[in-house]
Amino acid sequence: MVKIRLKRMGAHKKPFYRIVVADSRNARNGRFIEEIGHYDPLKEPPVIKVNGERAEYWLSQGAQPTEVVKSLLKKSGVGGEKPAAKVEAPAEVVEEAAEAQEEAVEETTEA
Repeated sequence: MVKIRLKRMGAHKKPFYRIVVADSRNARNGRFIEEIGHYDPLKEPPVIKVNGERAEYWLSQGAQPTEVVKSLLKKSGVGGEKPAAKVEAPAEVVEEAAEAQEEAVEETTEA
């Protein structure tokens, strides 16, 4: 059976995980088919990066995610689920949008 699971990386007491697609008979950190993302629980907030397209592909092929990976996929918005955490836009994008809105208001008031 093909599983989507975590592969532990990093130094002693500083874990970092890769999200991989692997045969369930292989060891936790053994041979895998494809790496589809990574998870860093030590950052604040924890970093979850997943290639959604590849995750969807493997899920459609019958790959079974582990419980932890299932929750990570849900948080990142993969698998038909909406993201649990709201993603903040960078400050530059917010400022540009505000300036564009102000310009649009000025144009309509001048006309």
